[in-house]
Amino acid sequence: MLAYILAYRPDEFGLIPDEEGFVRYKDLFQALHEETGWRYVRRSHINEMLMGGDRALFELENDRIRSQARHWVLNTDRDLPLPGLLYAPVRKRAHPVAMERGLKSEGNSYLALSPDRKMALRIGHRRDQHPVLLEIPAAAAEKKGVLIFPFGDLFLAPEIPADCIAGPLPSKDLVEKGEKKVDKKQKPHVDLNTATPGSFILDPQRDPDPSRKSRGKKKKGWKEAARKMRRRGGES
Repeated sequence: MLAYILAYRPDEFGLIPDEEGFVRYKDLFQALHEETGWRYVRRSHINEMLMGGDRALFELENDRIRSQARHWVLNTDRDLPLPGLLYAPVRKRAHPVAMERGLKSEGNSYLALSPDRKMALRIGHRRDQHPVLLEIPAAAAEKKGVLIFPFGDLFLAPEIPADCIAGPLPSKDLVEKGEKKVDKKQKPHVDLNTATPGSFILDPQRDPDPSRKSRGKKKKGWKEAARKMRRRGGES
């Protein structure tokens, strides 16, 4: 099963390896647990399997794993016709931002787009219980210069601008919550030189008792000076 997923058809399971061919364990387990009969698989099972003769088939690196032999290619130069409509899943909370600012992949990864609603929902459910499916008119987006290329049954893109996204409008509640967050971040500027009604400004130049500035440690008297002179005489 691991060889099939990592070496042949990661796209069939909604997985996108990075440029080095690695897949995160977290993503791999999410995909495996969606398959009938594979929900039990944990990291310990893979470690146990790799202690046997299949160890040479895979390479592990921290929280990632890849197949040594890979029969798929991430090729952004492939010139193939795009479907009329692709679906991009987003978290419900990110829906308003996506409609306003567009979609952008994280780091060196790509956005996963699918012509199949079921696959798009499957990918979306890994990040949100109630994902929102946005519609991308792929052919029209490509004419505007948006890079979209095939990867097996999926299509990948580094980013999708807002003017190439259609779909349901975000709910008013989510929009209002986003506006409230912006308002909280914008703290009002307080001018300390402007007095509000019922208040006054402290001005050190108008202190009615200027002598308080020089108050502090009490000055030494004649007794202290005499003691100091006697101490000096004794030392000499």
